Amino acid sequence: MGMLSEYKEKRDFRKTPEPDNNVTSHDTPIFVIQKHDATTLHYDFRLEIDGVLKSWAVPKGPSTNPSVKRLAIPTEDHPLGYADFEGVIPEDEYGGGTVIVWDTGTYKNVKEDDDGNRIPMQQAYENGEITVVLYGEKLRGAYALIRTPRDGKEQWLLIKTDDEEADARRNPTSTEPQSVISGKTIEEVEQEGRE
Repeated sequence: MGMLSEYKEKRDFRKTPEPDNNVTSHDTPIFVIQKHDATTLHYDFRLEIDGVLKSWAVPKGPSTNPSVKRLAIPTEDHPLGYADFEGVIPEDEYGGGTVIVWDTGTYKNVKEDDDGNRIPMQQAYENGEITVVLYGEKLRGAYALIRTPRDGKEQWLLIKTDDEEADARRNPTSTEPQSVISGKTIEEVEQEGRE
């Protein structure tokens, strides 16, 4: 089973415009947050780890307030080529709906063990405790992803770390709805997909 086999099994690439290829890993790992209007509107938070985009669906989107814990539900790994995907996935396809790149940039792994040694990203992921500094257009500063088993299902929490980029008054998911690639809102991309 390849790393992207679950991703490929769920999609018919003759029907969906989603990428089926993986691109080369980046020198500095990237993150992407895609706003996805599927069955329900949510944000897909993706981190480049070992050549794929590890992915979580965040129903309410990321917050810049450190006191807010956002539910993050793990989804299948996505190819790195997905990082700049925007468009309309056909309704009868898995994840049917409109996708925009809400934010993207690079990130730095800052998760350390008790001795101050950096924990590799794959190990941090497997341990269920990730801490990264995001260098995005909308989101900056440190965020933690913490796995919290609940009701026998794996779920995570996405939490803004209390640093100089934290801002309890800011709400970028509502005040900055546009794509950082096209400048369009999800509604505009959906409308173009219908024309």
